[in-house]
Amino acid sequence: MTLTVPRPAEARAPALPPPRGELSAAVSGRLRGRSGALPGPRAAATADPYGEDVQLALHLCYELHYRGFAGVPDTAEGDIDLLRLRALLEERFEGALREACPGPATPDEVFDTLLTEPPDGRGIARHLLRHGTLEQAREYAVLRSAHRLRESDPHAWALPRLRGRAKAGMATVLYDEFGHGREERVHARLYADLMTALGLDPGYGHYLPAIGAPALATANVMSLFGLRRARRGALVGHFAALEICSPPAASWHAAALRRCGAGEAAARYYDERVEADAVHEQLVRREVVGGLLAEEPGLAAEVAFGAEATVFLEDALAASVTRAWRSGAGAGALRHPVEEEA
Repeated sequence: MTLTVPRPAEARAPALPPPRGELSAAVSGRLRGRSGALPGPRAAATADPYGEDVQLALHLCYELHYRGFAGVPDTAEGDIDLLRLRALLEERFEGALREACPGPATPDEVFDTLLTEPPDGRGIARHLLRHGTLEQAREYAVLRSAHRLRESDPHAWALPRLRGRAKAGMATVLYDEFGHGREERVHARLYADLMTALGLDPGYGHYLPAIGAPALATANVMSLFGLRRARRGALVGHFAALEICSPPAASWHAAALRRCGAGEAAARYYDERVEADAVHEQLVRREVVGGLLAEEPGLAAEVAFGAEATVFLEDALAASVTRAWRSGAGAGALRHPVEEEA
């Protein structure tokens, strides 16, 4: 048997990033070993649910359930005080999302909307295809790294909560996402290869300090839905929304990378998504969503909410990024240029 040794940049746990406010400072301090009371309900309830402080604090709490941070013991995952603060932050974040996505759309209504291209062709993929520069492509790769370098890991939380057709369909799609048993084809590995081709560090969590709240929110919502059984319907809705939207956007991203001169190695990740997700779309709608609702029809509103929340956060990220790129003042979409990370 041949053992695959992880490349050093991808194997190491990330360092804790600088805090962005009271809440993230408290979480970071606790992870660094400082004692003392953590912020309570009032601090969480009055914080901006989409702001830098809340989103970074949530990311820090969630990461304990994935790969953790350098120097932070694994036992931090079960810290009761951190779990209590995470629940308060989740209540604030989820409450804002439910207010922004009140329904009462059905899953099919939401999914059918996703298949209709906006007449103005807005969005990050279209911007990169028409006007993007290589530097903007690099910035976007950094922004998405919070999600893509652990791609499908949050969705795997759904498997023990599903049964029958839904479980079988979900496992089939995830098997594709995890490379059909081949490490070099795991989508997270392909994304690391994309970053390398763009001259970026592929290390897991390396660019976290440069990633702003809108991008963190798109990654955090996956853990928000994935880590609680009660949110299994919303997680399936989120998963379906991503799979439905992926093929056209991925084809535009691949074309944009080639137009910018990034090369075939950079475009390979998106080429893989075009091929895989074109099949996944129907499988997810028919088997995963259809199977879940056949077993638990009462979850239809939750599936619709998960899909709507996904679109809401993706639209917010797109607006933030394209606004920065179109400002005309040379501003980038990151909190600071990635060159400062070297």
